[in-house]
Amino acid sequence: MKKLLIVEDEKIIRQGIKAMVMRSLVPIEEVILCKNGEEAYEIVKNNQIDVMITDIRMPKKDGITLVKEIQSLPYVPKVIVISGYDDFSYAVELLRYGAKEYLLKPIERDKISMILQKLEQEINAEEIQLNENLKIGCQQFKYMLLNNSISEEEVLSIESKFKDYFFDCDYVICCTNYKTLEDLNRENVIFLDDINGQSVFILKASDKEEVLSNLLKDHFVGVSRVHKNLRELKEGYAQALYARKYAFATGSFIIEYNRADSLKETVSEEMIEQFVQMVGTDKLEEANKFLIRILYKTKQGQIEPDRFMSIMNAVVERICANYKNVLDFNAENLKDLKNVFEYDNAGSYFEAISAWIEAINDKLLNEFDDYKNKQKMQKAMKYIQENFDKDLNMAVVSNYISMNYSLFSYVFKQYTGMNFVNFLKTIRINEAKRLLEETDKKIIEISSQVGYENEKHFMKLFKTVCGVSPSEYRKNAQVGKLNLIP
Repeated sequence: MKKLLIVEDEKIIRQGIKAMVMRSLVPIEEVILCKNGEEAYEIVKNNQIDVMITDIRMPKKDGITLVKEIQSLPYVPKVIVISGYDDFSYAVELLRYGAKEYLLKPIERDKISMILQKLEQEINAEEIQLNENLKIGCQQFKYMLLNNSISEEEVLSIESKFKDYFFDCDYVICCTNYKTLEDLNRENVIFLDDINGQSVFILKASDKEEVLSNLLKDHFVGVSRVHKNLRELKEGYAQALYARKYAFATGSFIIEYNRADSLKETVSEEMIEQFVQMVGTDKLEEANKFLIRILYKTKQGQIEPDRFMSIMNAVVERICANYKNVLDFNAENLKDLKNVFEYDNAGSYFEAISAWIEAINDKLLNEFDDYKNKQKMQKAMKYIQENFDKDLNMAVVSNYISMNYSLFSYVFKQYTGMNFVNFLKTIRINEAKRLLEETDKKIIEISSQVGYENEKHFMKLFKTVCGVSPSEYRKNAQVGKLNLIP
């Protein structure tokens, strides 16, 4: 039991009741004494009193009036009435007004101890039930926030059933990635954990400054506008989440909702792809400049938080796709990196993803050093020379030598001085020239023999490279041979 109030106009009796209460088997954190009903009413109005022991006959405001008036207060204590034999009829009336027990003067210590034990059991049982109801209520509030298709009828039903477990005054919603319940006063705050990876604190508008200045002062928090009833909970959450994302992006501890649309910076898919291609090469420093630029523009508000998240998710997904055949990725790490807003702010997320990319880069460079790359490229050259007449592409060759597609593209160009497509085209055209010079095969046969099933495509490509058609090239070659005959 936390607080017990004794209301008795005679000091000696007050002190005697207190002594008996303190010697009872019920632990009580605080016993408050007052001498009349007026003082008692103010105490009950401003404190959560568990049990009130009150005399009936008192100056200024008697026990009957006191018990009647406190029934309208938000929290009504359990009442034990003290009466003399002549006041018994009044005690019966007080029982009708909600008094739990009565004690006849002179008060017996064992009797008061027994009543307090009984009330303590009731209080504990009610607290268990209240916590259970609060738990169910919070589950319903979470359902409201997480269900995008919730109907108006469902909202009204939840409000009807659980409004007693919600605030009956103006409130605001705070959204942050802060997850601990340490120092959380549940009487003043409704706490909903793990709403899309964020924590939601619903608090009285009058308590906003105190909570933000103490409980949430060192965290990156989004705050909604003031709302008035449970029906507005979903709207308030959307505002708080929006503001939270900007607290994350800008690195500001507290951002209050004030939506203003403005021209935003764009980051193209090509820019993201170029960045990903630099991973696993000696261009990591240049790649990091891309990340730094994204971070700077996000902090300046030029890139919206949701767009920042989509960019980072695209980076993570494409790196994984590019290197899944050669590296093992930790699923939990990937999940963390994709849940961008679970980090305090964009700066802390930048540190995490930069470290992850640097680790991947180191693994790739260690795995594919120059010597191994040269060996693989020599194997690739031989395979291309032996199979250029087939349906050949970079994916086929990179798979053949067991090298990641993107890494193969980069290393191949470093090794040969040209990209794969141009290299393969050069080999095929050179072979076509030889066949035109040394054989009488038809153009369509030569086209097929060097890997082009479409004759027209071969002829067009040949003329682009050589400046003349295959037929003209053959004719010129034959003329050249005649000129060599003595």
